[in-house]
Formats: sequence, structure tokens, C-alpha cells
Amino acid sequence: MTNPRGNFLEHFRQGQIIQHAIPRTITEGDNALYLSLTGERYPLFCANSFAKQLGFNQTPINDFLLFHIAFGRTVHDISLNAVANLGYAEIKFLNSVYPGDTLTSHSEVIGVKENSNKTTGIVYVKSTTLNQNKEEVMSWKRWVMLPKLDPSAQIQEFLPEGIQPEVSVDDMSIPQSLNVKQFDFAMTGSNKIWDDYAVGEEINHDRGLTIDNATHTMATHLYQNDAKLHFNAHSMKDTPFKQRLVYGGHVISLCRAISHEGLENALITTAIHAGTHANPTFASDTIFARTIVKSKDEVPSRPDLGVLRLRLIGLKNKTSHALKSIYQEGSNNKIYDPNVVLDLDYSVVLPRGK
Repeated sequence: MTNPRGNFLEHFRQGQIIQHAIPRTITEGDNALYLSLTGERYPLFCANSFAKQLGFNQTPINDFLLFHIAFGRTVHDISLNAVANLGYAEIKFLNSVYPGDTLTSHSEVIGVKENSNKTTGIVYVKSTTLNQNKEEVMSWKRWVMLPKLDPSAQIQEFLPEGIQPEVSVDDMSIPQSLNVKQFDFAMTGSNKIWDDYAVGEEINHDRGLTIDNATHTMATHLYQNDAKLHFNAHSMKDTPFKQRLVYGGHVISLCRAISHEGLENALITTAIHAGTHANPTFASDTIFARTIVKSKDEVPSRPDLGVLRLRLIGLKNKTSHALKSIYQEGSNNKIYDPNVVLDLDYSVVLPRGK
């Protein structure tokens, strides 16, 4: 049963399976509200006509909205009391989700490690989300820092095994029905396809988005992410931050929305390989972004499609053009510049050939 106080470090044990409460039926209203909160413009998630031309039944649920809602199923049991969400790996988008689908999630505890201060530690989990037909639609691994409830509690430590640094193209799920033969470039506003990108290419996205308290609060409500550090201004007054943190996933969505300029023909997201929330984000911060093309991969069974692996850098209160380096000078690429809030490694599918 769900613990109303949420779980603390000593409550997790090796191999524990947590069935998360509160199924969620996703609606067209959720998709519309997500567009309102992020301003995202990718037409696959805006227009039924475009989605149907590509072989979808209708406009699917936005990939990142799916992730946030799936992730939100797990928050109360895993990270309600989190000090910080530290990272993600092996996020796989396995099946499309449509309005009317109902999602449930479960998690397996794959690692627990106590910090040297003996008051906090890190919990590693693998989470899976299913639709109403028991089909997997997403899976991912993440790790989160949690406090102890009892400072004297003894922690049974074990480290996670086999966390992969990337999701291979062979392990990515690309719908067989995805059809780009009659791709309508007028609907996207760009004719730039997979072939036109170069490895190492950088795209600066300097149309800033300023976050306010109302929108980031509505986003956490939409995702049902009730972690105290995002949700509870009263309790956050007693922390070093003195205010709520913006949910890192919402920062991901804002950066993804900004990155439309230059990646207009990106279709579905197949994987998130890794992610780091490098610095906290607060209401009144303005978000900018930079995309770096890390690699280009062909899809052996689909010569009409290609995969771009992208590094999305999110910034606060500094344009991408103004940022000289992602890392602080002299830090040997280990300490992020204080204006860098996100470092996300993910892959998207684009059409090939004209």
C-alpha cells in the first residue's frame, strides 16, 4: 500500500517491486493543456491531418507529456521526499499512446547507496508503464537522492548493475506504420531532413521562454507530480533555496519546445539516453537552449527514416549565443556553468531523402 508520508531511504530494499497507485486515462484535454504550458509546435502533436498522413490513427500523445505522466505515477512512492532527482538512463518510448488510453506504472528497486553524511542516500529504480492492454509503452531507469527518516537506520547497500550509457538503434521502437512517402514539408515549415544535418553541428535556440509560478505549478498538477520540492512552497521556505524548484521534466519540455526552430521535421522521440539537471530552475528564470548533433544513424529496415542523436543543453538567463562553454573554466568538463540547467542526450526520427 502507498505510504501517505512517502518513502525514505531506509524503506527501499533489493528487488522490491512497487505497484504504483492511481491509473491515468490521458485525454485530448491533457494534450491541449500541454501545448498551452509549453508552446510546443511540432505538428505531429498538433494536427490530426498531419498525423494521419504519417500513418497514425490520430494525433498521438506528445512523447514528453507521456513521459511526465508516466513518471508522475511513480513520484509518490519513489521521490515524494526527494532532495534532488539526479539522473535518468535507458528511457525507451515503446508504443504510441492515444487519447483514451489508460496508463499504470510499476518500479523495481535496482540499487540503494548511502551517502557519506549518513543522513541521505541514492535510490535507483527501473520503472515501466503499461497501457490498458498490458502493452509496455515506456520504460526507464532513474536515481534520486532521499533523506533518511531515522538518521540511525542501517542501510543495506547494493549497487545497480548494467545501466547502459545509450539505447542502441536496434533497441528503439519505430512504428512500422510510420509513412513519410508523402511527407508534407509545408506543414512543418522546413524542408531540412536527416540527410541535411552534420555530426557536430550546433543549433542555437535563442527564443527565450520565461517561467512563472502559475505555469510551472499547472505543469506539476497536469503530471500529478506531487514531490514537495516542486509542490509545497511552505515547506520549501525552510530549505537553502527558500522557494520551490521547477520540476526538471518541465524544463526538458520547455527546451524541447524551443528546439523546434532548426528541428522542425523531427517526428517521434525513440529514446532518452541520459539526462542531468545541472542547476536548479526557479519561477522568473528565462530558458534558452542549444542542440548539438552527436551522431546520425541509419535504420536498417527503413531506408526512408534516419535517427539523429542530439544533445540538448538548457540554459537559464543566458542566450545560447552568449554561452562560451557548457562547463566552468578550469573544471575539466566536470562542473557545469551555473547558467546550464539541463544536459539531455536523446534520439529522434526524421525522414530521409527528398
